[in-house]
Amino acid sequence: MKAKTKKLTELALLTAAALIIFVVELQIPYPFPIPGIKPGFANIITVYAAYHYKAHEVAAIAVVRILLGAVFTGNFAALIYSAAGTALCLTAMLLLRRVIDERHIWMTSVIGAVLHNTGQMIAALIVMQTPRLLLYYPFLIVSACFAGAFTGLCAQFVTKRLLKHRKVIR
Repeated sequence: MKAKTKKLTELALLTAAALIIFVVELQIPYPFPIPGIKPGFANIITVYAAYHYKAHEVAAIAVVRILLGAVFTGNFAALIYSAAGTALCLTAMLLLRRVIDERHIWMTSVIGAVLHNTGQMIAALIVMQTPRLLLYYPFLIVSACFAGAFTGLCAQFVTKRLLKHRKVIR
């Protein structure tokens, strides 16, 4: 019973941290003229969780963050894009964790970010039915590479610090 409660508490804390980071990030003005370009700092939590929790637990963190993010921001239209991007990104990251070790977590993050933007682009093409949207795609991919590398490096740093902290506690 204690193990289940501990796990649930950890997942809830990770979800809350990701949600807080997401909401704070929305307050940062971005100078990019292209919609959809943002750092995705909340993905630091997702990338970390992908390497330390079961697939269904990571999916639960992501789904709850997306749903609560839509509720807190009042932007329910973004749910379609977030869900599409997250589904593609999470699937890839959960598969990649089997072949890319934790010391190279940033690589998984870059690929996940590219696939997240790809999922969002596919959703946008379906919803808006405007092929001209593809003109944005190269810019989104380049920004995804930078953002994915940054969030991946942050997740790698967090992982290293948490492992060090756990050794001190035991």
